[in-house]
Amino acid sequence: MNRISPKQLKALALLLAVLCCLIPLALWLLGPLMQIAEDPHAFRMWVQEQGVLGGLACVGLMMLQVVVAVLPGEPLEIAAGYAFGAWQGMLLCLTGAVLGCALVMAVTRRFGPRLMRAFFKQEQIDSLSFLQNRERLRLILFIVFFIPGSPKDLLNYGLGLTRLRMPGVLLLTGVARIPSIITSTVGGSALGEQNYLFAAAVFVGTALLSALGLLCYRRITRAGSHADK
Repeated sequence: MNRISPKQLKALALLLAVLCCLIPLALWLLGPLMQIAEDPHAFRMWVQEQGVLGGLACVGLMMLQVVVAVLPGEPLEIAAGYAFGAWQGMLLCLTGAVLGCALVMAVTRRFGPRLMRAFFKQEQIDSLSFLQNRERLRLILFIVFFIPGSPKDLLNYGLGLTRLRMPGVLLLTGVARIPSIITSTVGGSALGEQNYLFAAAVFVGTALLSALGLLCYRRITRAGSHADK
């Protein structure tokens, strides 16, 4: 049995400390968040009454979603668009996603694939073999994070397995995330303005792009696996 080194223990303690801060924040926001279906206007008013704390809660929830990879991100992005508007909601979600990615990347670099096995199956981890393509890695990362429908939760952890410097990776992937986030927040904002037809068109278009993006992602992972052979 492999022993945990002091550096790994510090990384694990950091992850647990962040989770201990984010989970109460998520529980505090969960009740009002559940009111979206029953009384959307009341939820928007509640968020506005919280001021800066409402924005921080949105950032914290997105961080939690990145760290706890089983949580879906799209509903949070839609809710952020509804509560804060398309652009402010996008900035808050993007901030949370980048911060969460930084935390996950730092911890994964300490623990390696062992940490990833807590959230993903081995075949999912093996599908990240394309990250070993050092010559075109930055371009591949931008394309994969830009594609709607790609499993970004898995990729957030996979980034820790690369040798790329964290600031550059966060900037690259952060910019690439914008299209997928803004489509969700635009749809949520349209719901808040009761423009249901436009919101439906945005969500249908996003679903089609996500399906196409997932096919593209599978082609990239297959190409990576063939290159290894």
